[in-house]
Amino acid sequence: MELTALFAHVQGMTAIAIGVIIGLGALGACLGIAIMGSKFLESAARQPELVPLLQGRMFLLAGLIDAAFIIGLAIALLLAFSNPLIGVLRTAAGG
Repeated sequence: MELTALFAHVQGMTAIAIGVIIGLGALGACLGIAIMGSKFLESAARQPELVPLLQGRMFLLAGLIDAAFIIGLAIALLLAFSNPLIGVLRTAAGG
């Protein structure tokens, strides 16, 4: 396989991986926050006196869910702008 074709193949597969990482991460974060929000509203309707306690915990968990997505986004940006796989190919090619 020609070296430029190999570089193009790695870049194409990296683009697909970036799309999957961001897409599934966003979908998971949206579903997680939606389910958590619905459960918060259910519990707030059942026991209104616990709303301040539950609200604080809900926002903490929303931040953790978003943090997991942002970590995935950072990995995707790493692959997009400084792909370590291309560096491995360059050293394997001898240049």
